[in-house]
Amino acid sequence: MSNTRKPHTDSRLPQVLDEAARLFRTQGFKGTSVRDIARAVGMLPGSLYCHFATKEALLTAVYVKGVKQISGAVQTVVERHSDPWDRLEAACVAHLEAILRDDDYAQVVIRVLPADVPAALPDLIELRNQYEALFVALIKALPLRRGTDRGALRLMLMGALNWSQTWYRPSGKFNPRAIAHKFVTLLRQGQELPT
Repeated sequence: MSNTRKPHTDSRLPQVLDEAARLFRTQGFKGTSVRDIARAVGMLPGSLYCHFATKEALLTAVYVKGVKQISGAVQTVVERHSDPWDRLEAACVAHLEAILRDDDYAQVVIRVLPADVPAALPDLIELRNQYEALFVALIKALPLRRGTDRGALRLMLMGALNWSQTWYRPSGKFNPRAIAHKFVTLLRQGQELPT
């Protein structure tokens, strides 16, 4: 993240980030060139280097904004609940709403895998880890059966939530709230002792 340069006072940084996010989402990181981003903003490619030393640094800045948007939405709703299961469900709803809406930043966070960008790998993994720490804390607070692998449970839940963008249809049977409720209900039922 140290490759981000200090923006000028008359900076077009917000526009650069918006166009980079849009292009990374629609064309992929590898399919987008610095020239493409500069053209979309209406500047010379060299001018982008006033803001970012590399295309990877620009991707990291897009990730930072996307992660902040998603984590902010999750933190806001979690604070409204005290029951651990309700807190987890609220977090899942907010996560789904963030990744399923038409938002370039959130889509880049979900679609551009850190492993696909080796030069930015440590920064992107750190950003994802910071976000997933919210879910680590939520799952740690759950009253689970002794011996439950909380890490595996979190990975399973996050994988299911993120995979929803491949099959979710706005006109389908379930909205994000209903999907989150079903997912959390299944997790909770799996923790109940048989009668």
